[in-house]
Amino acid sequence: MNLLIKELPLQVLPSLAMQVGLNAAILLQQLHFRSLISTNVRDGHKWVYKTYEEWKNEEFPFWSVDTIKRAIRRLEDSGYIISTSSYNQMKMDKTKWYRIDYTILHCQGGQDAPSTTAKSFQEEVQIAPTTEGKMPLAITKEIKSIKKELVENDLDVVSVIDYLNDKTCKQFKASSKATARLVNGRFSEGYTAADCKMVIDTKVNDWLDDPHWQKYLRPSTLFNATNFENYLEESRPSDLPESRPPKPFELDFNQGEA
Repeated sequence: MNLLIKELPLQVLPSLAMQVGLNAAILLQQLHFRSLISTNVRDGHKWVYKTYEEWKNEEFPFWSVDTIKRAIRRLEDSGYIISTSSYNQMKMDKTKWYRIDYTILHCQGGQDAPSTTAKSFQEEVQIAPTTEGKMPLAITKEIKSIKKELVENDLDVVSVIDYLNDKTCKQFKASSKATARLVNGRFSEGYTAADCKMVIDTKVNDWLDDPHWQKYLRPSTLFNATNFENYLEESRPSDLPESRPPKPFELDFNQGEA
């Protein structure tokens, strides 16, 4: 099976990922693409109609339904997407209709809202042309020029924090300067995103079910310079055979003097 790209890939802008999180940025971009080709027009806006299971099966088979719900909830709470079930024909149908609030994206240098004028699919996707034998261009109209090293570093921070959020059901922000500084500090010491995720797995296993310790599943604890190396050593399997720890040294006060 050839896993190299022969289809339109999912798109993500690094700057958007830094702002809303990697998963939310991927979902928002895909919602924009689906809005471009949508024929569901209500109240002057194009809408995308999907259940959570359809988002998973048709768009993001590599995510769980819970991960998709969290990404959508984050976008709803921050105002990037508007959702409703009021357009459903049956009141018992709670499937959501989604559209992007492009006024927020415009304020932050975002994309244009898709026109509600009827167009063919070919006309709509001209902003993402492809040529045979080449990778498709980004769906977005503009591609910002960002240094490769900076992009990779920022995406690694987003990847680590999203991984922590998925494992702990929390909502830490990769865009937080304090959080980014902690993770980047470990990268500057030669550690990798995989090392960070290994630490997360270890401490989640140790602390998640403990009411006292679960509060320490946070960037300021896990990626602290002093703690991180110790946590990482706990994560790595030992090559030494198991042995009984030495008996603590004790004074025998009952023994007489020689």
